[in-house]
Amino acid sequence: MESWLFYALLSAVSAAFVPIFGKTGLSGVDCNTATAVRAIIMAAFLVGVVAVQGNLSYFSAVFDDKRALGFVVLSGIAGATSWLFYFLALKAGKVSQVAPIDKLSVVFAVLLAMLIFGEWVSLVHGIAIGLIAIGGLILAIF
Repeated sequence: MESWLFYALLSAVSAAFVPIFGKTGLSGVDCNTATAVRAIIMAAFLVGVVAVQGNLSYFSAVFDDKRALGFVVLSGIAGATSWLFYFLALKAGKVSQVAPIDKLSVVFAVLLAMLIFGEWVSLVHGIAIGLIAIGGLILAIF
C-alpha cells in the first residue's frame, strides 16, 4: 500500500470518531466553547508531536515566510469556521445526517482546485465526484 493511501485511511478512521466524540461531548455545553477547548487540545497535541519529532526549529520557517504564513492563517480560519459550524450542526442534528453533508467538502475542494489551480478532472473522476455529492445528499435527506 502506498504511504499516501495508508495515511489517508488513517485520517478517515480518525475523522470518523470526531462526530461520535463531539456529539457525546456537546450534551449540555456551548458548542463554540467546546470547539475552542478542542482547538486548544489539538494545538497542544500537535506542538507535542512537533517537539517529539525534534522539529520545533521549523516554526521559524513558517513565520519567516509571510506568504506561507498568510495562507496558513487563512487555512486556520477556514478550519475554525468549519469546526464551529460542524459542532453547531452536530448539536442540532444527527451524526448520520451531519457527517455526510460535511463530507461534501470533498466535492467543493475538487471544484475549487479546478477553478484556482487549474487542475483537470477526467470524466470518470467527474462522475465519481458527482456520485459523492448525490450520495452525501441522499444519506442526509432520506
